[in-house]
Amino acid sequence: MNETGSELQKHAMDTWQVVKNRLGLISLCFILIFAAAAVLTYIMPRKYRGHVEMTIERITQDINVFDRNRGDSLAFTQEYIKTQFETITKPTTLYPVIEKLDLTKRWELPSRQAALARLRANLETQSMLRSDFVIIDYYDQDSQLAATIANEIAKSYMAQRNNIEVERKQKALTVLEQKISDQEKLREQAQIRAQEAKRKAGIVGEWFMGGGSSLNPGSDLRTSEESIQMSREQLLMQSDQDILTLQAEIDQVGKLSADELIARASGLKLENPSLIANTAKYNELLVQREGFLNAGMGRRHPQIESLTSQIDTLKKQIVDEAQAHVQGLQNRLDAAKKKHESLVEYTGKAKDEILGMQTLYNEYKSAKDEVAQLDNIIVNLSSRNLEEKVGIELQKSPATIYAEAEPEGKPAKPNVPLHLALGGVLGLMFGLGLAFFLEYMDTTVKSLDDVERFLGVPVLAVVPKNVGVLHRSSGFNPDAEAYRILRTNIEFNRKSPDANCLTVVSGGAGEGKSTTMVNLAYVCAQGGYNVLLIDADLRRPSMHTHFDVSHTTGLTNYLTTDIRLEDVVLRTQVENLFFLPSGLLPADSAGLLNSQRMVDLIADVKSRFDLVLIDSPPILGVSDASVLANEADMTMIVVQHRKLPRHMLMRVKQTVDNVGGKVIGVVLNNVDLQSDAQYQYYTSYYTYYSPTNSPNGSSGKSRRRKVKAESTAPALAGTRPMARAEGDDVF
Repeated sequence: MNETGSELQKHAMDTWQVVKNRLGLISLCFILIFAAAAVLTYIMPRKYRGHVEMTIERITQDINVFDRNRGDSLAFTQEYIKTQFETITKPTTLYPVIEKLDLTKRWELPSRQAALARLRANLETQSMLRSDFVIIDYYDQDSQLAATIANEIAKSYMAQRNNIEVERKQKALTVLEQKISDQEKLREQAQIRAQEAKRKAGIVGEWFMGGGSSLNPGSDLRTSEESIQMSREQLLMQSDQDILTLQAEIDQVGKLSADELIARASGLKLENPSLIANTAKYNELLVQREGFLNAGMGRRHPQIESLTSQIDTLKKQIVDEAQAHVQGLQNRLDAAKKKHESLVEYTGKAKDEILGMQTLYNEYKSAKDEVAQLDNIIVNLSSRNLEEKVGIELQKSPATIYAEAEPEGKPAKPNVPLHLALGGVLGLMFGLGLAFFLEYMDTTVKSLDDVERFLGVPVLAVVPKNVGVLHRSSGFNPDAEAYRILRTNIEFNRKSPDANCLTVVSGGAGEGKSTTMVNLAYVCAQGGYNVLLIDADLRRPSMHTHFDVSHTTGLTNYLTTDIRLEDVVLRTQVENLFFLPSGLLPADSAGLLNSQRMVDLIADVKSRFDLVLIDSPPILGVSDASVLANEADMTMIVVQHRKLPRHMLMRVKQTVDNVGGKVIGVVLNNVDLQSDAQYQYYTSYYTYYSPTNSPNGSSGKSRRRKVKAESTAPALAGTRPMARAEGDDVF
């Protein structure tokens, strides 16, 4: 969580830093775009608004004949409102307004298409979300005309929609009337078929089961013949039942013996009184004889023989009567079969006749049903046709206007506050976008991290912007502390105490290399060093201007003649600081610097001085600096803040490495501390620890500063080679 917060804080600081660095550009973009918005707003014509508020009614578009509760589903959706809303700006709505108000002539336009384009350009419509409310706004320089046009557009939309609805319904009614006519023709044909079927069937009246003479669609037709036929069929079934019964009775009686017949006579239901009486008497005589036998009478007893004779006579009578009964049943069976055959024959003929009549009846019934159905359809169509005709005459308004447009006293366009605010916002956004784009495209050196990441060498010092020549200023200069830091870092970063020759290079001109060398030499001389400053820039020498001396005699004279070093080295007004000017500019400066004479010179001055500083031309333009980097012990690169691209800086170091030079570090020069707050940590103590002339402020800080200045030189001097005793001259 802390790492995330630190990262966000870092990004915020980087963003704020970019804004501060490009504040001028952002301000310029803001001012220019805001001014442009103000000018455009000023020159724009003032337009008044015609404002109409109305609701769009959801009218069912289709004519529904049979299902009146079903409306057009589209009429009750939001898409319907959107579609109607879009028709307000269509030519079919706007052309009538143009023609009614004669806008083509009024606006002096060549065609009504041009008037339509102008009308659309100044027309704005708004549809409320989840609402049927619609707003029509029209803008014109004439307030009265703006209100008139807005009202006419609303009226034109209503009239156009009314015309569409009426035209659609008229077409639907035409189709409806044609359908009614077709159904009436079908009904006439059905009536003719019904009359023909009725005539063929010989139907005088229409009679149905249960009585009544009305014929409803789908009812069953029943005649008297059908009823008679049903009775005959019932008789036929009864005849079959009688035959079966008689045949069963005959079979049952015929299979019995005389004794079985007498024994079961009572249970056979023979329906013969005499037979039943004889059977009863027969059973009585048997009982009487059996009683006498049990009483001890013999079978030859006259009384027993008399009873036996009677029993035999009755038995013969019972058998004869049973046979006579069976014969009677057979006769009845034969008669029933003949009746059954007669009924079958007659019923078949009648049934065929009834089936033929039923077909005619069904044809008649179907025709009557069709007539009834067509009558029902015609009634519905006629009723709906009448309702729609009345509905057209009482047409519902397609929209309701709640606020008509009225002339306004104040122009609605341009909206000055809004335009200026948008101009300011756009200017600020454009400025910020351009600033961050330029910052993204800027590949120059911006920070210490850039130097150390791309070069792999330390930053020896950060020099603030607009630092002048120190030895020309009077009193304490807080900017000198940056060079004191540079002096200390050079001392502790050099390879050995004998490495006291330092050349300073830069990637291009104007990096501040010469000023850096002069101020470094001055600070080192102040610290007790014997310093020799050599101007080896034989292309465009400028170091002599800092000491107000001539460069006509100097390094080139020493390298090309036998003149002594003492004759070309000058003592400056700064104690312990000596200067060797460039001399006259030669034709081959690189060859001159790459001579043995130059090597001997460097070896000579290294033994005489504590520190030798050699100025050189830009290393990327000419080869002079490469020669000096090879001959000197150390090379220091001066980079101007936000000037040299990173790839060029890497090329500078690579060039020094290629010639065998040793890059000791980089001086980041001309840093704007106001725009780059991160560098204030490196320079904020300069003024904090500066001595003051006030009685209260000079006691502690000035003493600490004096002790520091006095102790710095001996400490550093103990690590460098001393070519002379203190107080001795170098020559």
